[in-house]
Amino acid sequence: MSGTLAEFDLGFPGPVGGVDEVGRGPLAGPVVAAAVILPPGFDPAGIDDSKKLSPAARERAAARITEAAVVGVAMVEAEEIDRLNIHGATLLAMTRAVAALPVRPSHVLVDGKFLPLLDYPATAVIGGDARSLSIAAASIVAKVARDRIMVAAAQAHPQYDWTSNKGYPAPRHLAALAEHGPTPLHRRSFAPVARSYLGR
Repeated sequence: MSGTLAEFDLGFPGPVGGVDEVGRGPLAGPVVAAAVILPPGFDPAGIDDSKKLSPAARERAAARITEAAVVGVAMVEAEEIDRLNIHGATLLAMTRAVAALPVRPSHVLVDGKFLPLLDYPATAVIGGDARSLSIAAASIVAKVARDRIMVAAAQAHPQYDWTSNKGYPAPRHLAALAEHGPTPLHRRSFAPVARSYLGR
């Protein structure tokens, strides 16, 4: 990530908290959000939109972020996603992540066009993980946290191949869902999971 993206955050009063989420599209597992307040002068090298980084690069970046920054991580589980819908669950995860910060931000930058319910001044930033260093850092922390959750869950449910697909509707996941049905981690309001009930 270039220095110009780090400069985006300087247009707001500090400390600035960047917020992003991951896990809108999977059929199983939680939505995870992270909020990150980077220290002044944080080196942006290796920090980018999490989707543009390899798993190894994300792990290295996440380790550096969590060592240097103030971080809050939160999740909304499948049962809450089914009750709230995915949009509401995403906003709730972001609210919880900001609330988990041990330092109060002066301003919060949120990836996307919708703002969660916050007690702080906030700005929605469309494409924020490609414009704001703190949002990009949050995207990395959230992605790494969620991937670890799904890899751990795969130990109890190996047939769904969550180690590889992280709960997204990949062919092996869909085939296992059709054969074995859903687990408690599946989102029952999502169409492929709902269809798996009809066939049983």
